[in-house]
Amino acid sequence: MTEFGIGEATAGLIVTLAWVGSASLRLPAGWLLTRFPRHYLVIGSGCLLAVSAAAAGSATTVRQLMVGAFFMGTASGVYFVSANPLLSELFPERVGRVMGVHGAANQVAAVAAAPLVAVSLWVDWRLALWTIAVGAAIMTVYTAAAARRTELPEAGKADRSLLAGALSEWRIIAAALGLAGVAVFVWQGVFNFYELYMQSRGLSPAAASTMLTIVFAAGVPAFFVAGELADELPSVPLLLGIVGSFAGCLLLLVAAESLLALAVVSALLGFVIHALFPATDAYILTALPDSTRGSAYAVFSSVWMLSQSGGSSVLGALIEGGYTYDTVFAAGAVVLIGTVVVLGVLERAGRLPA
Repeated sequence: MTEFGIGEATAGLIVTLAWVGSASLRLPAGWLLTRFPRHYLVIGSGCLLAVSAAAAGSATTVRQLMVGAFFMGTASGVYFVSANPLLSELFPERVGRVMGVHGAANQVAAVAAAPLVAVSLWVDWRLALWTIAVGAAIMTVYTAAAARRTELPEAGKADRSLLAGALSEWRIIAAALGLAGVAVFVWQGVFNFYELYMQSRGLSPAAASTMLTIVFAAGVPAFFVAGELADELPSVPLLLGIVGSFAGCLLLLVAAESLLALAVVSALLGFVIHALFPATDAYILTALPDSTRGSAYAVFSSVWMLSQSGGSSVLGALIEGGYTYDTVFAAGAVVLIGTVVVLGVLERAGRLPA
């Protein structure tokens, strides 16, 4: 925002473009999964991330930065569509656990990102993006070498039609979207403006950055815990409980006054919302058979990502429109509570697939 002289709405749009990019190639990637092994797409996503991060790091205009952000998001989408089914097939007996481990690894990176970016600003804001580019290139080479040494599963060989796979599994796809879709839309807006929100509550920039780090740090154990619970508990009640708890944490965040209270609620918020991701992935990947797992998961993942991509733009527009962060966060919590009530009724009536 400082470098390019832009406001919250444009900044939110840049973030939204990254998320739209993440959704954009998930369906094509799902089709490619019916033609090529999973690990080919994982390696391809690493190459795309390295190139697009380098492009974003070289941007001299807002438009160029938007293009770089879009394709960085695209790389992430291709990665998750291919990596999550691959992992569930490598460890079919404990899908929840492996989703938790995989998610925790991603979360450790997210926790490290905030302080590393802050350090990079002492040199040049572009250093963060170039670090991503170099790191992605190194890890892509390593992944390719590891795949050559590993006996990979053949579970997805019968998955040969993206459309047929999605149509045959539409009920589980719709149920997973209903259970997690609204929550991640709200969360996408909340976390991308979390530092600015904390500054609006009177915290210094350094303290606001610390709060965001707390949110992401709390997500590390959340992935492990939720992954284990997903293997042991009924999926639908677990997901409803997580979404309801997230709504409660938003209301607590608005009500918190002291620095300690904000830190405690930030930790609770981070733990609860990050538990949603492995629980959702375990729910759908466990339910899907080998013959449709890659294609149906790609459709779910694409729609899920696209549905949440507008969170930052909507929140940024509402803030510039004169609404306060507290008002928007509280409204989001109310909407989530309503969603939990409706889906809870459907679950009790046996209308949601278990």
